[in-house]
Amino acid sequence: MKHLFFSAAALACSLLSSAQTDTTASALDEVVITANRFPQKQQQTGKVLTVIPRSVLDKSMGKSLGEVLNQYAGMTIIGANNNPGTNIDVYTRGAGLGNTLILVDGVPMYDVSSISSAFDLNFFTPDMIERVEILKGGQSTVYGSDAVAGVINIIPRKAAEKPLQLNANAAAGSFGTYKIGAGINGSKNNTHYNLQYQQMQSAGLSSAIDTAGNKGFDKDGFSQHNLNASVGGKFNTALSWKLYGQMNLYKTDLDGNAYVDDKDHTVKNRHFLAGAGLSYKAGSATIHANYNLNETERDYRDDSASRSGFSTFSTSTYKGLSHFAELYANIKASEHWSFITGVDGRWQNTDQDYLSISSFGPYKTSLSSDSANIQIYSAYASAFYTSGKGFFMEAGGRLNQHSMYGTNTTFTLNPSFVYRNWKFFANLASAFKTPTLYQLYDPVSGYADLKPERSLSFEGGLQYSAMNNAWQTRAVVFSRKLRDGIDYSFVDFAYFNNNEASDLGLELESMFRKGKWNISFNYTYVTGEVNTVKYRYDAPSFSYIPNGDTTYNYQFRRPKHSLNLFAGYQFTPKFFASIHTRFAGKRFEPRFMASPVEVDAYTVFDVYGEYRFSKNLRAFLDLKNIFDKNYIDISGFTTRPINFMVGVAVRLED
Repeated sequence: MKHLFFSAAALACSLLSSAQTDTTASALDEVVITANRFPQKQQQTGKVLTVIPRSVLDKSMGKSLGEVLNQYAGMTIIGANNNPGTNIDVYTRGAGLGNTLILVDGVPMYDVSSISSAFDLNFFTPDMIERVEILKGGQSTVYGSDAVAGVINIIPRKAAEKPLQLNANAAAGSFGTYKIGAGINGSKNNTHYNLQYQQMQSAGLSSAIDTAGNKGFDKDGFSQHNLNASVGGKFNTALSWKLYGQMNLYKTDLDGNAYVDDKDHTVKNRHFLAGAGLSYKAGSATIHANYNLNETERDYRDDSASRSGFSTFSTSTYKGLSHFAELYANIKASEHWSFITGVDGRWQNTDQDYLSISSFGPYKTSLSSDSANIQIYSAYASAFYTSGKGFFMEAGGRLNQHSMYGTNTTFTLNPSFVYRNWKFFANLASAFKTPTLYQLYDPVSGYADLKPERSLSFEGGLQYSAMNNAWQTRAVVFSRKLRDGIDYSFVDFAYFNNNEASDLGLELESMFRKGKWNISFNYTYVTGEVNTVKYRYDAPSFSYIPNGDTTYNYQFRRPKHSLNLFAGYQFTPKFFASIHTRFAGKRFEPRFMASPVEVDAYTVFDVYGEYRFSKNLRAFLDLKNIFDKNYIDISGFTTRPINFMVGVAVRLED
């Protein structure tokens, strides 16, 4: 299989080097906002930024957002290939859970009711998204807590420039899966609007692996509804406004555990998002004000009648509420100097209730938002310099005030230089992640004196473009050292700050888009280890006790080597087809109170075909895991065998 990868990579490079020169759309000329929070061309930033445009998402209607992200360098999305509704865990460059900040149109998103505060990517589908911008490296100076390994900015669908546009889609596929969607949007008289609805239903497959194959494991179904709305416009040439909201609901069946079936275990996930924004242009400055309310609720219920276990019934509810408000300004001081400065506040609280019933009677725990709440206030500023002759520099810092642990600071220093077809860049940045509400306040595991996780990261590399930017190649090396990482103790069953963790890696990317060809290749190498407390089992006390320090590879479920190869060809003006290969190398699976086990590497192949009957009507077929590879992402839980989605999409304009 390794020979296949090297042969495929060689073929891709051969195609690139032998192509004829002509004009093509340049991704480097594309205007982005995530890197520094003001519009700029990709060529002008030294940040490692990847854009997933609407044209790619249009060809991903048979995929989830997690599956799309899994195709890009440095990204490992665990759960994306399991049963629909599985928790989506985002690992960027080997960093732990909750160290990648999710943004929606530039605004931070959290699920403050969860252990890691990571926002649930199941709440978004590619149909709802205009584009995704992946920004890697420490980004806390601009975006605050949790941006340790990077940010993923999800930009919702934008309104059409015409007064009225209607869009609809329908698809069906394996495991009794179907989805439908419809939307209306448009622009008129300095006002734009957008309303989108998506529904997905799946009978699913058993989440847990049935090793015997005859235990009668039931299918775990999934049902989802998404509603997204926005309206905005301009009061005048200087002042613009926007209002937006989103409601998401999905219900999924769960199993008891790895290799354990459960026929009556479910979870309902609800998400409500509402926000408003104002932008005012005053001379060379643009002032922005944003407010966002983000509410999540997860309701678990397990009657436990279908399996033996300690409890015969359990129910739990986890509610999280976060508010975010900011005021910042972009200032174009001169031809060479620009600045951004701002302040923001984050208010978070959670209510949690758990009840289980066993032969010993009921057991209850609860957590109230009256006590389980935090506030974070920040001020930040960055300066940007351009020489006009290819040299760019960003330098900035942030001061944070946390209601529990006090103050901490971050900084960033990001020079880059463009010379002809080459761009050289480096980024030295510190970042942080605050302890979550669960880690601080949980009545069993919480520890109120936790310190924030603090990181120092470096990345450097070069980018080369040729054939009028039709061919672009980027190589990046990166390292990250994390101090005061939050870990869990098996002695007192509580969270604590460990010593330090370090990560080191390499990313190689190459992309060719020209004429009828669309080819891309990426390879990621990442390794890391953590230094923390070592425990040994003490037989007389039947417990584990501290026994010095230990260092080990902590990159569980994250492969050391991963690779993606994509090749698409426009056979006719109406017919497009592509093949995608994804390789994940060997990795370790954690086990409770036991040594981790090594999991085999795997390779899967997907094919996609699309036929356009007209400008406004197209049909697609997305066939995944075409060789029916049996592999593991999470030990004890199923990954999808060969499966497909087939559907149509229509767009009507006035």
